Amino acid sequence: MSEELMDNNKDRVESIENSTSTHNQKRKDYLPWDDYFMATAILSSKRSKDPSTQVGACVVDNHNRIVAIGYNGFPRNCSDDEFPWSKDEDKNSIKNKYMYVVHAEANAILNSNCTALDGTRLYTTLFPCNECTKLIIQSGIREIYYLSDKYRDKPVYQAARRMLDAVGIAYKQFIPTQKQVTIDFDLIK
Repeated sequence: MSEELMDNNKDRVESIENSTSTHNQKRKDYLPWDDYFMATAILSSKRSKDPSTQVGACVVDNHNRIVAIGYNGFPRNCSDDEFPWSKDEDKNSIKNKYMYVVHAEANAILNSNCTALDGTRLYTTLFPCNECTKLIIQSGIREIYYLSDKYRDKPVYQAARRMLDAVGIAYKQFIPTQKQVTIDFDLIK
């Protein structure tokens, strides 16, 4: 066999091996589970109509199944055109959104797909307040991963930490392995 023919055959075999090995291996740039769940919480937050703070939450069982999601908004059948979205200086004012908004964590717990939440993990875009922490404890959630903790010095968040520490629920600020997840509907055809 001529040297040129052998080189061509060798190139053809390498080409087949390369294409086979490329197609026979898993993709390396897939989302890790934790990034996937936090991205789901972020995507859920996009449903919030709150003009200042959009929060999303995702609850996951120990089989990595999403069992609940939620975002901050008004209770069912309370029109978001009739109730206030403003932050009145007086938090006890009837004109303050805080009198009406259901937090993302509470909505996720309430939206559970009939699955017991014992032993689950919560992924939330904002560290939970004291009221949501009470619900987290009562529902059986055992771990919390949060993105932002911008209100950590406020008493309601200090109280939340105190309760979580007292009952042994782990909480940790989430550090994504991927800095960006892009959803482009035009790419899916």
